[in-house]
This record gives sequence, structure tokens and C-alpha cells, in this order.
Amino acid sequence: MSTRAQLSSPVLYSNRFIIRAFKEDDLMAFATYRNDPNVAKYQSWTDYPLVDAQQLFQQTDYRQFALVGKWYQMAICDKNTDAIIGDIALHFVDDNQVEVGYTVAPLQQGKAVASEALICVLHYLFDVLERHRVIAITDCLNIASIGVLEKIGFRREGHFIQHTMFKGQWCDEYQYAMLASDFKLSRKPN
Repeated sequence: MSTRAQLSSPVLYSNRFIIRAFKEDDLMAFATYRNDPNVAKYQSWTDYPLVDAQQLFQQTDYRQFALVGKWYQMAICDKNTDAIIGDIALHFVDDNQVEVGYTVAPLQQGKAVASEALICVLHYLFDVLERHRVIAITDCLNIASIGVLEKIGFRREGHFIQHTMFKGQWCDEYQYAMLASDFKLSRKPN
């Protein structure tokens, strides 16, 4: 049980994006890009119908944001249009550690959406919520995700061989982590 006070979900701003709680209006676009086979390739789902997006939305209680043991899906939206272009998942593992994951719509991939949004979220997790450590787990074949994590400064801490059964075959995964002190050091000007 968390000893920290619970918060309502934040609205975060980066140069190009707003990272916020989902709205019902986001769900069609969310389900559409998650249903793309290239987006789903390294994700736990194969098909992502609108009903799955609606269930996720209905099951997420943003009024008690950062509750230990819970996952929260945050929309990455274009700052000018508020259109959803990706999402970031936050799992509050305990009072000190958060796991993150991210997905970007196909037309927005290769435009540094995930890295900019993730840096914005890291500022919030480390500077506002004062979490000690953030982790991310990715398939060893997911070169794009590995590139995002390493570009930002995450450290590869684990290589799990045939760690999980994934879409009918054993999958290798990397675990990455960043400490609050690493993040603060990496953001200091040279």
C-alpha cells in the first residue's frame, strides 16, 4: 500500500505534445493505430478492437493517479490539434519505481514522438512525484524501442533469454532502467 497521497492524473506539456488522461473521443483513433499489425508486432495484443479501447478507458480511474500496483494509459496528443498520436503506459510498481511503455501511431513513427513524450513524463516522475527509478522492458528485436531508450539515456540492466511466451514462441527481452540521479545528470548543460 502506498504511503504517498494519491493525485489526479497530470496534464504534461512538451515542445510539441500534450500528455494527458484519455478522453472518450480518443478511443477510435487509439484502437485504429493499435490494430495496425506493424504497431502490434512487439505488443501483447494481435487485434485491438474498439471494445478493448473502451474497456481500458472504463477500467482506468484517473482520479487516483499513481496508485501502487496500477497501470495508467496516457494519451500523447498533438499540441495544436489535441489529436492522439500515441500513448504512454505507466505502472506504479511501488512507492519508488515506475515501469513505462509506449506506442506511436504509424504515421508519427520516426519523428521522435516517443522520446520527446517519454522525456516529458520522466521529468514528471522524477521531479514532481520524486520517484527513484523508472524501468522499461522491450523485445530484443524491437530496434526502434531500444533506440528510444538508449537515446534518452536508459541503461540496459538485463537480458532475459526466452523470458516469456509471446505470440506462440519464446521471446528474449531487455530490461532498461534509469535512476532519478541519472536523469538529472543527463539533463545538465555541458
